Amino acid sequence: MSVVRGAAGRGRLPSKRAKLSREDIIVAALEMSDAAPDLDAVTIRSLAHRLNVGTMTLYGYFRSKEDLLDAVADHVMGTLRMPDVPDESPGEAIRAVADAFLDLMSEHPSVVALLATRTTRSRDSMRVAMEAVLRRLVSAGLPAPLATQCYGFLIQHAIGYTTYRAPRPWGWASTPEVQELRRQQEHFYAALPVTDFPLVVEWASELVLLPAQETYNFAVDALVARVNQLVAQEI
Repeated sequence: MSVVRGAAGRGRLPSKRAKLSREDIIVAALEMSDAAPDLDAVTIRSLAHRLNVGTMTLYGYFRSKEDLLDAVADHVMGTLRMPDVPDESPGEAIRAVADAFLDLMSEHPSVVALLATRTTRSRDSMRVAMEAVLRRLVSAGLPAPLATQCYGFLIQHAIGYTTYRAPRPWGWASTPEVQELRRQQEHFYAALPVTDFPLVVEWASELVLLPAQETYNFAVDALVARVNQLVAQEI
């Protein structure tokens, strides 16, 4: 695996006698990283305990923790899934890609931290998360330069949005608990001194939706509108 790096589970898994595979280790590490507050919580020792093996067993598969996290990042990006239904327009393709990136990063929140510290270069992950995505955009009618710009915008937008949303639970999917948190946050904005924060107080009900998916979709819709303009100019 060629990867360039930048600057707890639900219980113990296979017993020592069970045949351990590289895939078992990667999946267990992904589960741990998704459940942990940050990647520092994932260690070779804690992962070995979860898998009920010795640490040297894991070193037989991976040279270091960083080598393991490289593999986890490749694995996650290789699980990107988009609908099989063909797109009828560039806008549909853009929205399909946007939804796929958001779904992936919502299901595996650790992918944001992983992508912030390493670049995935395995052919499997690039085939799924880059080549197939670019192909989808081009097949929907986007010229190559515009397709690459849309790809860059969409993956960066998904990373930025999920990073912003993570510590702001009032923006998560609506549940009674989330609605209560949203009410409390709106009250916080509305209770600020109006002389210092006149706009924040006035727009409290709108500001509380900043981490909600409506904000994510707004940016995607703006991209679609601009792309439609550019495509029309080329016709």
